[in-house]
Amino acid sequence: MRPIALILFLMVSMHLEAQQIIDLYQDAIPNSKPYPMKEIVTEKNGQIAWIQKVSKPTLTIYQPDKEIATGAAVIICPGGGYSGESYLKEGTIIAETFVRKGIAAFILKYRLPSDSIMVDKSIGPLQDAQQAIKTVRQNASKWELDPEKIGIMGFSAGGHLASTAGTHFDKSYIPNDENISLRPDFMVLIYPVISMKDELTHPGSQQNLLGNAPSEEQKLLFSNELQVGPNTPLTWLTHTGDDNVVSVENSIQFYQALIRNEILSEMHLYPKGNHGFVLSLPTEEWMQPLFDWMDKSGIVN
Repeated sequence: MRPIALILFLMVSMHLEAQQIIDLYQDAIPNSKPYPMKEIVTEKNGQIAWIQKVSKPTLTIYQPDKEIATGAAVIICPGGGYSGESYLKEGTIIAETFVRKGIAAFILKYRLPSDSIMVDKSIGPLQDAQQAIKTVRQNASKWELDPEKIGIMGFSAGGHLASTAGTHFDKSYIPNDENISLRPDFMVLIYPVISMKDELTHPGSQQNLLGNAPSEEQKLLFSNELQVGPNTPLTWLTHTGDDNVVSVENSIQFYQALIRNEILSEMHLYPKGNHGFVLSLPTEEWMQPLFDWMDKSGIVN
């Protein structure tokens, strides 16, 4: 390796190693049962690639260089059907791309729904998303962020979690004596699971979140296309028409609900690519329309 290239490599490596990981909850984890669940971590080339059996949620903090910092922040929810979390491809790589654009990123390692560790597993991930929003907003001054430019992003089932946070913020599922706003300022939804209705949902995500025999009330409550209102945050979506894992109708119906409620939003649909289509593309390439949207929406300027 040439000397200059080696120096750049070491600088990047040092920067990434310096990222801070914090416990999501400083006190007791709400809605939890005492159970010594052991986290299962799969690594690839020395990096965390996939995580299962998450019972202790964390936030990994990526901050941009001060010279390019925009003050905006994104909380990233990796996907995995509520049975695991694609931490590298839908977390680390995405966060690194955001910071290169001056946007702070926070990877949320959220609890995966389980009756073994939760009193009510259907709200466990949402609690963690709300706590992440609260934590980032509460520390906005410390991390040099604009508290009114804090968004949430999710892939696949992580998109369901992100859209749940963006449509259920009026009810606090966590302790919030400080009355900090739990509403994300914007949402970024990548081939998201949106609905829990049988004819539209991803069956694995529904079963993992709501159990084997969810009530109709539960399915409707967590069908986020039905929960959009006039205060829902502006949203950017992308999906492919040939997605045979999560139907593109999830994004379409959510977008239609946003339009009915006059929420400024943008959707990018592609004919082919199937589920996870962006993961085979350079992040700078597929995320450029997102950055353009963030710019023209006033999120990063």
